[in-house]
Amino acid sequence: MSSSVKALGQTRPLGAVLAPMTCCCSPATLQRWLPFLAWLPHYSLQWLKMDFIAGLSVGLTVIPQALAYAEVAGLPPQYGLYSAFMGCFVYFFLGTSRDVTLGPTAIMSLLVSSYTFHEPAYAVLLAFLSGCIQLAMGLLCLGFLLDFISCPVIKGFTSAAAITIGFGQIKNLLGLQNIPRQFFLQVYHTFRSAGETRVGDAVLGLVCMLLLLLLKLMRDHTPRVHSEMPPAVRLSHGLVWTATTARNALVVAFAALVAYSFEVTGYQPFVLTGKITKGLPPVQTPPFSAATANRTVSFTEMVQDMGAGLAVVPLMGLLESIAIAKSFASQNNYRINANQELLAIGLTNVLGSFLSSYPVTGSFGRTAVNAQSGVCTPAGGLLTGVLVLLALDYLTSLFYYIPKAALAAVIIMAVAPLFDIKVVGTLWRVKRLDLLPLCATFLLCFWEIQYGILAGTLVSALILLHSVARPHMQVSEGPVLVLQPASGLHFPAVETLREAILSQALEVSPPRCVVLECSHVCSIDYTVVLGLGELLEDFQRQGVTLAFVGLQVPVLRVLLSADLKGVQCFSTLEDAEKYLNQEAEPLPYNIRDDSAPEHKVALLKA
Repeated sequence: MSSSVKALGQTRPLGAVLAPMTCCCSPATLQRWLPFLAWLPHYSLQWLKMDFIAGLSVGLTVIPQALAYAEVAGLPPQYGLYSAFMGCFVYFFLGTSRDVTLGPTAIMSLLVSSYTFHEPAYAVLLAFLSGCIQLAMGLLCLGFLLDFISCPVIKGFTSAAAITIGFGQIKNLLGLQNIPRQFFLQVYHTFRSAGETRVGDAVLGLVCMLLLLLLKLMRDHTPRVHSEMPPAVRLSHGLVWTATTARNALVVAFAALVAYSFEVTGYQPFVLTGKITKGLPPVQTPPFSAATANRTVSFTEMVQDMGAGLAVVPLMGLLESIAIAKSFASQNNYRINANQELLAIGLTNVLGSFLSSYPVTGSFGRTAVNAQSGVCTPAGGLLTGVLVLLALDYLTSLFYYIPKAALAAVIIMAVAPLFDIKVVGTLWRVKRLDLLPLCATFLLCFWEIQYGILAGTLVSALILLHSVARPHMQVSEGPVLVLQPASGLHFPAVETLREAILSQALEVSPPRCVVLECSHVCSIDYTVVLGLGELLEDFQRQGVTLAFVGLQVPVLRVLLSADLKGVQCFSTLEDAEKYLNQEAEPLPYNIRDDSAPEHKVALLKA
């Protein structure tokens, strides 16, 4: 296992990234673009055994989930399966995490439902365009853009999505018909139609939820297997672990068997999934136009109809997948390449669109199953993909009997952990201001998802900009006033710095000298230089001195280039205070003096 970790988590020196074009076919470069070449030569029978177990476990999990998530996306059930296998094969070649599995997820299905009007043609085209955007971001190394979406925004979005998805399945859990999909209308009509609840669906749905909960608790509390245990005990533990890990498949199969038993008797108390198109999806180009009852919708009109979805879907897909990859890489002590992950998910969506897939991303639940199964490499995904293809080819006739209430129970239990109420208490203790983007995102996502994410991101940006524009300053009183900005100086902070210095040094009687301690300032811009020049002139008119201490090389280089008058720099605060108090005679370094040390002048030439 350790060598697999090394192969999947190895880091590359900067020189390798900046290697000349003549080395584009070197083994190191090939391993960077095709990570499977790093671990495949070390593949062993032990890894094969563990990958087989993990692939089987994930396969038994993804098949019922894919059927259920297609319902969330507002698409026919087979589209969930069409979306569940391409990522398994692509990630084998391009993935840098051994744990991550790509496929349909609850959140991505909700986004697809919001932007594709429950039309398969729109969903497949969205997968193609999202994949192109993700590929472009990976090739241009634009993964850093995801860093601007803060954790409170993500938590607000996922919590709102959990409520939206979960409540959206209440209608299937209760067997209600003709319930609209818009959240607020959905809530209203669900409560209004509560009297029309089908008892059979309600009972079966609640029983399925209870079984899923019990199996999950059983898995969480099953003790670890040790080599010194008797073979019979280890075998029983293995059977329990297999049953609890594949609980979704077991519960759905149980519900389908119950429904089939009633079908044989001629009485059916459940709403069934119904007929699913049999066979593998045809290989065809994504639909660049869509035929309606009255006319043909052009490609341009389809893009306009999807609107903000072309930004929200690829960005949230990348965010979800990379966050999962980083989380499991940290837990299991290996590293991932974020830009390579962008390429993997982008190519998955592009190729998947040729096989009628809707947009996919990394699945937290199935990735957890993969990791807990002891997966060693992405090769485990090959078996998962094969199982999905076999299900499409041979099991679709059996899917007819799956009750919608059972699939609703699977979805509700899958999204319940996404609702994180504990984060509110954590933010209240750590930084209460972060509750603003959390609440803004959470509330507005019930209206429109893109408005919630945009509002939360803007609030987070305003909080960040406020800290830049109003940096905290430590002030030390004495004969010489010492001001130390606690962070960098950028143009929005110039007025704050000016007001603090003027009010405490030049607008008092008598005026005082000031030392600006700049050890925390790593860069300044032109506006800051102009502000410092004005301050120096103000100090010269008042007959006092503004001195600088702890200037870093980039800052000193900018000041040298600006050719400011009367800038005095000291290496230590003690030297500056002695000079300004006239207690000693160390001459300051004035950057306008011809006698400036050579190494200082060299900074300007660097």
